[in-house]
Amino acid sequence: MSQLCVNNLACIKRDRLLFDAVCFSLQAGDILHLQGPNGAGKTSLLRILVGLSEPQSGSVQWHGAPISQDRAAYHRQLIYFGHKPGVNLALSARENLRYWCDLQGVAQPLDIYSLLDSLGLVGLEDLPASQLSAGQQRRIGLARLWLKSARLWVLDEPFTALDRHAVTLLKQRMQMHLGEGGMIVLTSHQSLEWAGQLKTLHLEYRI
Repeated sequence: MSQLCVNNLACIKRDRLLFDAVCFSLQAGDILHLQGPNGAGKTSLLRILVGLSEPQSGSVQWHGAPISQDRAAYHRQLIYFGHKPGVNLALSARENLRYWCDLQGVAQPLDIYSLLDSLGLVGLEDLPASQLSAGQQRRIGLARLWLKSARLWVLDEPFTALDRHAVTLLKQRMQMHLGEGGMIVLTSHQSLEWAGQLKTLHLEYRI
C-alpha cells in the first residue's frame, strides 16, 4: 500500500482554478519533484498536502486514511519547510532550534554545536537571526531535517539562497533520508537527477 496517496485534488484560489484531477502516490524511498510556472499552484498544493489548506475536492491519505482523521499523528511523521524559513528573527540560531524542538516534542541534541558547525553557523549561533543573511536564516530552518525523524518531508524551494556547500550538504541529507525509507515532495529549480526513485508532476498555469 502507498504510504501517501493523493486522489483527484482540485484547488480554486480567488475564483481561479489552479489545478484539478491531481493524483499521485508515494512509497518508501520516493521523491516527487513538483514542477510548473509561477502561479500554477505548486505552493498551494504543498499546503494542502500538509493540511494547512483544504482542497476544493479530492483527498490526501496517509497509510490509507484521510489526514484529517488524525492530524496530530500525521504531523508527527511530517516536516514542512515552506517558502519562508519559519525562523523567529528575534531569536538566535541556537534559540530557534531549541524552541522548535520544544514545540515538536523532539529531544534536543546534546551537542547542538556540531549541527550548527556542519551548517556553517558556528560563530553566528548567538546572534539574532535578523542579523544573518537570507541563506543563513534558511540554514537555521533546514536544520529541522537533522533534528526530527519524520517519514515525509514537504519542501518548498529548499535550495533557494544556499551556497554551494549548503546545497551539497542538503542533497546528501536528502539522499540519506530516501535511503532510510523516507519520502520527499518538493519544488525546486535544481536538477534532481541525483535522486533515487524520482517522480515528477507538472502543473500548468491556467488563465
